[in-house]
Amino acid sequence: DSDGLNETRLTFASAPDESPVWSPDGTKLAFYSRRDGAKNEIYTINADGTGQTRRTVNSADDFEPSWSSNHLKIAFGSDRDGNNEIYLMNSDGTGETRVTFNTWDDRQPAWSPSIGSFAK
Repeated sequence: DSDGLNETRLTFASAPDESPVWSPDGTKLAFYSRRDGAKNEIYTINADGTGQTRRTVNSADDFEPSWSSNHLKIAFGSDRDGNNEIYLMNSDGTGETRVTFNTWDDRQPAWSPSIGSFAK
């Protein structure tokens, strides 16, 4: 509850589940974890703890998910191309696209509310 009462554990993996973020409609959480191997992947889970689904599958570290304001897209960081870059995917894990291209360490993507509202 918003007052801190009635806590409910949602995940039960032996690996840490990190950086949980609520979808804008409050029905899901996105997070990253290495629960299925040596590298971090992006997962989503329903707010009641059901429907845990791995959304990325690759040999790199994926981390720090961020929902678009219309909950149709998730931005995240990844080192899959040799350094940390920002990627975008549909919230169902399809359509992964790299959106930054430089030698700097790109991390912690965040959405502008007006931009996320028309992402399709």
